[in-house]
Amino acid sequence: MDYGVLLSNYERTAPRGKAEGGARPSQQHRLYACLRTAILSGQIEEGTRLASSRSLAEELGMARNSVLYAYEQLAAEGFVLSRRQGTVVARVGLQQAPTQAPEAPPALSHRVAGLARPSGEMSDLLPFLPGTPALDAFPLAQWRRCMERAWRHIGPAQMGYGQVEGNVALRQAVAEYLRVSRGVRCEAAQVFITDGTQNSLDLCARALADAGDIAWIENPGYYGARASMQAADLRLVPIGIDADGLAPRPEDWRDTPPKLIYITPSHQYPLGSVMSLERRLALIQQARAVGAWIIEDDYDSEFRHSGAPLSAVQGLTADAPVVYLGTFSKMLFPALRLGYMVVPPALATVLRPAAGALMLRGRVADQLALAEFIEAGHFTRHLRRMRRLYGERRDALQAALERHLHGVVTVSGGAGGMHLSTRLDAPARDLDVSVAARAQGMVLRPLSRFCLPGTLTPQYNGLVLGYGNVPAEAMDGLVLQMQRVIEAVAA
Repeated sequence: MDYGVLLSNYERTAPRGKAEGGARPSQQHRLYACLRTAILSGQIEEGTRLASSRSLAEELGMARNSVLYAYEQLAAEGFVLSRRQGTVVARVGLQQAPTQAPEAPPALSHRVAGLARPSGEMSDLLPFLPGTPALDAFPLAQWRRCMERAWRHIGPAQMGYGQVEGNVALRQAVAEYLRVSRGVRCEAAQVFITDGTQNSLDLCARALADAGDIAWIENPGYYGARASMQAADLRLVPIGIDADGLAPRPEDWRDTPPKLIYITPSHQYPLGSVMSLERRLALIQQARAVGAWIIEDDYDSEFRHSGAPLSAVQGLTADAPVVYLGTFSKMLFPALRLGYMVVPPALATVLRPAAGALMLRGRVADQLALAEFIEAGHFTRHLRRMRRLYGERRDALQAALERHLHGVVTVSGGAGGMHLSTRLDAPARDLDVSVAARAQGMVLRPLSRFCLPGTLTPQYNGLVLGYGNVPAEAMDGLVLQMQRVIEAVAA
């Protein structure tokens, strides 16, 4: 065997780069890697006697010790055997020919079958992607200073994983903010800092219900809630939405009493309705009666554009069976990946051990920086600016839709948040419009994708338009482009 050609071919096809520490691989390591690859691929068959270390060193023009190192390393890993007649490639069945056709792709569990993130999330900067805040308006310089100060105050004692519930300063800041701004009844001991709403939902689905339990979800509704509950092997029951939010019927309570009820009452996602006070109080009373937990996702309640905001469901009555979720991804920026849960006092005690087993911990600097960002007033000032900015962008989008798509789409859900929901009145499928728009650099999320499979009706053929990261001056041109896309699909 021409080992020189073998080594040359290996080095020509091997990935370029440097070894650990920045140095290029040594001769002995290169030879070892070459022989190992040749054995694994079948270029050197099992049972083959390799050249002696002396003759191979002469053939390759390298020190004999380098060859000995390569052979010793291969022997230590079980690729070769040292015998009296020389070094022989071991027979371990690596090169057995397949006796059957290639297998189909591996199957995942039934719990996660069909789960996938909606398309169009490759870039947060694409126009109309729902849930994306005004990233260019974030006070990055202030945030950097908070991060720098956080790292200056971190010593060895703070470099561990930290408390399960999260940094105490951040929990106190969150509790105070929620008491004042959202009417949430809470103390810092009830607050758990999480990696965002999805992390909170995963914990709720696994810790508050057993496999096979019934979970009510809004329909249409947030895909992430559906994913968490499906992955926890819960039985999903879709509940319709009307102008007053989640609208369970008497037979729903009778025939499919839930263990979990997921709601977005402040600004239903994606339709944008606001749950009435009467329905909020009734939901608490009925949930108590059947022993259900209400999971209140208050994800963009801070951005109310018209009318007085309603307080959180959690704070309406004492000891409400509500787990309140919030996230800083929408208020600040998605890459922060910090959210929070507020749980009833009795639940906090029993949830702590499970949270410690199921949740990741750490990110001390991010949490310290965010606590200072809130306490120094940067957070509330940023929210005030964003309310004005998002109000301007919503108005610009509504005006452009009226100018260019009057009679083509019907708009709803503009009272708050960072998105509008539209129904397509043109003869076009929202899925087709979404695909065509993506090719034009826009994310027009199809409303039909928010419905549970098998529940789609014609009224949910529409588009969900996020305006948070779209400048007001760009709206008219983008809606004009949207008009052309819809006309082309409907033609």
